Amino acid sequence: MTMPSPVTPPRLLDALRQQIRYMHYSLRTEEAYLHWVRAFIRFHDLRHPAELSQPEVEAFLTWLANERGVAPATHRQALSALLFLYQRVLRQHLPWMEEIGRPRNERRLPAVLSADEVAALLAKLDLLQQQQQSPGFSSFGLLGRLLYGTGMRLLEGLRLRFKDIDFDRSAIVVREGKGFKDRVVMLPGALVAPLRMQLGLVHAVWADDRASGLAGVHLPDALARKYPRAAESWAWHWVFPQARPTVDPRSAVLRRHHLPEGSFQRVFKLAVAAAAIHKPASPHTLRHSFATHLLQAGYDIRTVQELLGHADVSTTMIYTHVLRLGGGAVRSPLDSLAGAVSTPASATAAPPAPATGRTPDAGAAAPAASPPASAAITAPAPGLPGALRYPAPGGRTLTVRRVREPQSPWPAAVASHRSPPTPNSAAAATSAS
Repeated sequence: MTMPSPVTPPRLLDALRQQIRYMHYSLRTEEAYLHWVRAFIRFHDLRHPAELSQPEVEAFLTWLANERGVAPATHRQALSALLFLYQRVLRQHLPWMEEIGRPRNERRLPAVLSADEVAALLAKLDLLQQQQQSPGFSSFGLLGRLLYGTGMRLLEGLRLRFKDIDFDRSAIVVREGKGFKDRVVMLPGALVAPLRMQLGLVHAVWADDRASGLAGVHLPDALARKYPRAAESWAWHWVFPQARPTVDPRSAVLRRHHLPEGSFQRVFKLAVAAAAIHKPASPHTLRHSFATHLLQAGYDIRTVQELLGHADVSTTMIYTHVLRLGGGAVRSPLDSLAGAVSTPASATAAPPAPATGRTPDAGAAAPAASPPASAAITAPAPGLPGALRYPAPGGRTLTVRRVREPQSPWPAAVASHRSPPTPNSAAAATSAS
């Protein structure tokens, strides 16, 4: 009787991959976690993580923050990768894992392009595609218009398939967005004809792949086993396919993927420079501009939240801060001060006394001149509560006492919106010493 051979445990990084795929994390998360675990092991001279604990983890994170100067989001990603390694792969649940502090969240206002800047950028995308002689079915200008016109993320637009476009209802279904959530966005009327032309070019590419016997496109989860012919069908084909077939990173099968992110990002960067846009713009900036321009057009924030696929409206509220940039309805007091200073002296002179139909008395005292704006206000006059002293011409001192107005019976919120008081609502007693 032969004894079964012992099962060799997988290597550390292979075990990490298995756990990540068991949790149905995305390929991007898998690549990021593997990167940080490798960096952690190299930082500690190739020592096995099972031999390390809290001091070594904190030393690595401190090095990232102080020496490398990584952003708080990158810091949190590295910490999440190490916690996943210890908890899900090494099966260690120690108290020190809960004691490691996470960096503080920092809310940054996104960069937003104006309508003129978006139009100039899209025109440059079309021009760069012609100059670089890119394939006709990789329309950078169409992809940019799709991102701005629907608010999709870059990867959501690249993963778009023919079956997700509903021309009859003027709708596009975004599949497996952030957080693996589906949502429906509008199909801009200006993109109907360009999209039909794009699909006609891509259909010829799909027919050539079928004639050459190329493997079908990638399908999510186990749909390839459930529907064996679905990957080769036209309904599942990409709207923005790659120019040449490449090897699938997980299945090692040669097939045609969608357009890589880096290809569009490089062209987008060139278009931003060609359009003379001096903002830190990226393809995601088109999504920010989409949301901001909808709010400026008067659409409800809940509607914008659904179109963007945000789980919480507080995430969408960040675009209301962008709307208030530049002052909004608030006028700076500096503008009022500048207007007062630039007004001619004749315009600031006291208005003439109203005509009363009678000549003034010869013995009437002339009205006291107003103190100059540069006159310093001295301390309150003794014995006169609420009185202030102003230096007057001739070495005299002008004492002004304000008579307190009766308190308003209205609440403060209502009283603050009352009409300005009439000249008789407040009396002033003036005496010269």
